Amino acid sequence: MFPVADQAAGQVGTRTRFRYRERDGRVWAEYDGGDILRGHLVGTRVGDRLDFRYVQLRADGTTASGHCVSRVEALPDGRLRLHETWRWESGPGSGNSVVEEPPRGTTPTAP
Repeated sequence: MFPVADQAAGQVGTRTRFRYRERDGRVWAEYDGGDILRGHLVGTRVGDRLDFRYVQLRADGTTASGHCVSRVEALPDGRLRLHETWRWESGPGSGNSVVEEPPRGTTPTAP
């Protein structure tokens, strides 16, 4: 999955790629790209709601962690889109973002 818009520097952006997994309502992912060298998230899914915590290592050597609640939307072509509401727990800040699966048969590349 990939973000559809950039966030502030040091955060997830359009060059970040997520690799989500789910089993029995447990959700986890690894992510990297752009300003993020390595990120991990873990949480749960109930219905169309994901609730997870994340931690990441930024390119500048700093770390950050936070909490996110996402609503899963099935797009007409079968892809998934996540509408995220997040907040940092390691410092001030919060926001909203959208990530989605790439079109079938493609692999998104960094712009």
